[in-house]
Amino acid sequence: MPFTTPTSPMSRATPPLSPTCGGTPSRLAVAPASPSTPQCAIPASPHTPGRTGASTPQPPATPRTPRPEITLRQPSSKASQKRAPAAARKRPRALRAIRALLRSLPLIAPAACRPASALPRRYTRPHDGHEGGGARVTGTFYGHRRARITLAVQERPGSLPSLVLELGVPTGKLMQEISTGGHVRIALECEKKSKKSSPPEGGGGGVSLLEEAMWTAYVNGRRVGYAVRREATDGDLAVMQLLSTVSVGAGVLPGDVVDAPAGAEADGEVTYMRAGFDRVIGSKDSESFYMVNPEGAAGGGTELSIFFVRV
Repeated sequence: MPFTTPTSPMSRATPPLSPTCGGTPSRLAVAPASPSTPQCAIPASPHTPGRTGASTPQPPATPRTPRPEITLRQPSSKASQKRAPAAARKRPRALRAIRALLRSLPLIAPAACRPASALPRRYTRPHDGHEGGGARVTGTFYGHRRARITLAVQERPGSLPSLVLELGVPTGKLMQEISTGGHVRIALECEKKSKKSSPPEGGGGGVSLLEEAMWTAYVNGRRVGYAVRREATDGDLAVMQLLSTVSVGAGVLPGDVVDAPAGAEADGEVTYMRAGFDRVIGSKDSESFYMVNPEGAAGGGTELSIFFVRV
């Protein structure tokens, strides 16, 4: 009786054929993974090329400086122009004649009773020959350092600007010339329109000198481009409101108070310089503004003069 060795079920399994060995059984073939076999996945690093990871959190944006509420008052000159015609019509001619007669009578007072204001004064004449006596106004130069400088003229620090002029010179350059001391003269010239080109209803040149739209600007005799008159923007009014309690001084303001013009760089700060000016009207075609130096300034300070001329 022949003896047979029992075989196990594993020995009866036929190994898979290798596709590279011409049908020869291969014992190194790897069986496919079972669906129940857990797969080990390695998480990709955010720096792995070709993989878009989570975006890097950006720092919070700097909040914009809130603009103050505008409480500037209308200049008294414009308000009086609106009320003057109505008030003049109500005054009787006899009353106006009596008041004119009383004003023409001289007032004589004894020498011992004269007030200090009636005594003669000694004036310190600046080098430009100006002796004072003009109407006192407030002038402010301001703007971004690399942008064009703006000049705003007010009747007083708490009033709306009556003139906003944009000069064709960078703020930093003009501020540097003013800070060095000495004489700084700004001349603004415009062409006088002929009577033929003026409109007939304008009465032959009814535009006042400071209402001209464009000027040719000179600083100490050097031509620096043009100056353009424009209406006050929200940024201009915000600067005037922030400086409503400042009569004389210089400093910086937040850069987002005034919007930088197109093509200019906003360097984060708005430089300003404010002072009082004596306004002297020479004729209908010439006006001058002379900066008033604070009392006690060493060496008299900088002498800044602005001339408006129509030629």
